[in-house]
Amino acid sequence: MKIVIAPDSFKESLSAPEVAAALARGVKRAAPAAQVICVPMADGGEGTVQAVLGATQSERRSNWVQNALGQPIEAQWALLPDQTVVIEMACAAGLEHIAPAQRDALRATTYGVGELIQHALDSGSRHIVLGLGGSATNDAGAGMLSALGLVLLDANHLPLAAGGAALATLARIDSSRLDPRLKQTKITIASDVNNPLCGPRGASAIFGPQKGASPEQVQSLDLALSHFADLCAQHLGYDCRALPGAGAAGGVGFAAHAWMQATFRPGAAVIAEIGGLERAIQGASLVLTGEGRMDSQTLLGKTPMGVAQLAQRAGVPTIAIAGSLGPGYQELYRAGIHAAFSVVSGPMTLSEACTNVASLLEDRAEDVLRLWLAAKESRR
Repeated sequence: MKIVIAPDSFKESLSAPEVAAALARGVKRAAPAAQVICVPMADGGEGTVQAVLGATQSERRSNWVQNALGQPIEAQWALLPDQTVVIEMACAAGLEHIAPAQRDALRATTYGVGELIQHALDSGSRHIVLGLGGSATNDAGAGMLSALGLVLLDANHLPLAAGGAALATLARIDSSRLDPRLKQTKITIASDVNNPLCGPRGASAIFGPQKGASPEQVQSLDLALSHFADLCAQHLGYDCRALPGAGAAGGVGFAAHAWMQATFRPGAAVIAEIGGLERAIQGASLVLTGEGRMDSQTLLGKTPMGVAQLAQRAGVPTIAIAGSLGPGYQELYRAGIHAAFSVVSGPMTLSEACTNVASLLEDRAEDVLRLWLAAKESRR
């Protein structure tokens, strides 16, 4: 009996490899002889690099770069055996690294993301997977491009300050020093965001508030990003601000596509491919997946759905184990998830659940597998 375990992380509790290990222990308690294969998953946001490191024989690399506020941070990335590099922008410019009181959507920068891309290029890689999600930034990727050599100047021919707000004063773009290696490098964006750069569904309007932007700041940021897109279009000869995904990570999707010819792919699908999930599922009896919270929003490209779809194509049932189950989670049953369970075993605070989540996962995995084995036995 082969069981594949492919969960996402439980945010602020356990990484995807840690969740997978806890589930595996529970499975082994119920079925000691089972072959258990763990393929930690992610969707391009927080935890993507850890998932890739846990699912592959990749090499862990790290470099000191700038965080979203320009402070030093050590950011990890993964170098795969085929020289593909996986970068998680949240490792450098993630919201999780900035205290709520310090979040500043006007001045937050993606410069550190560009620094990570430079390190990837220095490694010799010519295929970079850039995971977008969980960003603290709203600068349309301008900081990232600056780190890669693009020069952004105001009307006085002075370099722009960091952050999205400063883009309102952009007067000239000089691309003569943009890193030439980018032209020989394939960039794949791993993201499930399909928002455009600007407008009511754009980066500023949809994601700006969670990054600390007031309604007035959201409006000014949207205008600044639109101005940046205008000048980029004049310089490049085409306009991609309306492209689905351009608004990902505060507009990094726009910058990566416009200046690096990046292509967009669903994040979970990219990580599943890197981790060999489809191959692992072949011949399996059961797939276990999950994430911190599952509800009707899980249908919108979240990791468990990507896992379930692969399993469904292989004719393998999928059971999900989540930290909590929210409104509409039953809709998952019509989309490839056969059953969903919460780890919570009784009344407890969120703090208690987070503290004990590993043992709770282990217990629930054992419960689920015993139930599945009993049902299987009764059909004989």
